[in-house]
Amino acid sequence: MIIVCKNHPYEYDVENLAEIFFPYEKIRMFNEMPDERDDVFVVTEINGDIISVDAAVYDRKLSDCTTVSPETDRQNALSVLFYRVMSSLLGIEYPWGILYGVRPARFFHSLTDKFSLEGAREIFKSKYLVKPEKLRLVETVAESENKIIALSKKNSFSLYVSIPFCPTRCSYCSFVSHSIEQAAKLIDEYVELLVREIEATAEYAMQNNLRLETVYFGGGTPTTLSAAQLATLFKAIENNFDLSALREYTVEAGRPDTVTREKLLALKAAGVGRISINPQSFNDEVLSAIGRRHSAQQTLDAFALARACGFDNINMDFIAGLPKDNLESFKNSLQTAVGLGAENITVHTLSLKTGAYMATRENAFERTDKILAADMVDYAGAALTAAGYKPYYMYRQGKSLGNLENVGWCKEGRDCLYNVFMMDETHTVLAVGAGAVIKLKHPQSGKIERIYNYKYPYEYIKDFENILKRKKKINNFLNS
Repeated sequence: MIIVCKNHPYEYDVENLAEIFFPYEKIRMFNEMPDERDDVFVVTEINGDIISVDAAVYDRKLSDCTTVSPETDRQNALSVLFYRVMSSLLGIEYPWGILYGVRPARFFHSLTDKFSLEGAREIFKSKYLVKPEKLRLVETVAESENKIIALSKKNSFSLYVSIPFCPTRCSYCSFVSHSIEQAAKLIDEYVELLVREIEATAEYAMQNNLRLETVYFGGGTPTTLSAAQLATLFKAIENNFDLSALREYTVEAGRPDTVTREKLLALKAAGVGRISINPQSFNDEVLSAIGRRHSAQQTLDAFALARACGFDNINMDFIAGLPKDNLESFKNSLQTAVGLGAENITVHTLSLKTGAYMATRENAFERTDKILAADMVDYAGAALTAAGYKPYYMYRQGKSLGNLENVGWCKEGRDCLYNVFMMDETHTVLAVGAGAVIKLKHPQSGKIERIYNYKYPYEYIKDFENILKRKKKINNFLNS
């Protein structure tokens, strides 16, 4: 796909909107007409008071323009025109309109603070073309998030522990995760070094008088580790951090084929109160298609075992738009989780990697998968609301089917605090492990700074001393 941006500086907006319509295409941007052409070719231009968009997608073409006044927000006017042209040309509208970005609820409550609730609603509807059902969703989530955000204090922080290993790698996965088949030999040394990093990180927390609110083990699949390895990490946290103010302790036991009684009892002994057991689907054909080597029955067994071990706050994840799935199958999966009484149910939309397929004349105009994903997400919202769940946090990913959202739903009082704190960037997150990112928030200015660990376990192990050196930035930033 080629996009030409003539006489305007809004390349970033145009590229993000183009990705909504062509999420898997490589997009090439030019400021002048290039010599080359592409099957998908769009020219955007501002010439005086005239904004124009001229688009060609294979054999279909459409052009439009609008005249603006000096007071007009030209960035928004160009974005709206681009969206309307591409929407008409491809025969599809998206419920989020021209709104892109990871944190719509955070954006909504920032607008509410600035313009009032009615003002924020009007901006979402008129400026960003957000449909009423998504406006209601974002308003509900923002209200729920604000209650949780208010719990955080100036010196609050969360701790994230990265365990980047899984039994197998799922086909859709974009996280730093390595199958045990490839990385088993690294795990013992990884755990040893992770303990050292936990100890070093705790020193910085103590030096800055930080108050630990939540602990979150993610990955990967943390329960890929043995019960003894998990217990070692739990003990390192207990011995080095002040847990007296801890509100929440979560461990993702995401893959049911990693769940054992011994591991669950290790979690329970450490004070873990919230876990995830993530089916993604209760359809065995779908599970096989996405590379998950477990059955739906194993998920049911793991859930029952967790209940027997005393866990009363369990999250289950599902993905709308998985290969081989259909609406009836998705409904069955969701209703199974509701029937189990899962306290949290998170509904994601499938997000694929760039280059997942090559664009062709046929699939450029194909809407079936996008409509199916939207139907699944709509069903989930209605069914979970009817079952007494509320949407408490939300985020969006690029390249998702139908430009849809990921929403965490929960029963009353079962919100995941870490998810909200992290998504809102409420306070500092100290993170340890391969692929972990420390997110520092200055208590006075609110400025955000990130410190990145090495992405892969073998890098983490090889250059571990350098990771410890990077942590010196914590004091430099928080004391600046």
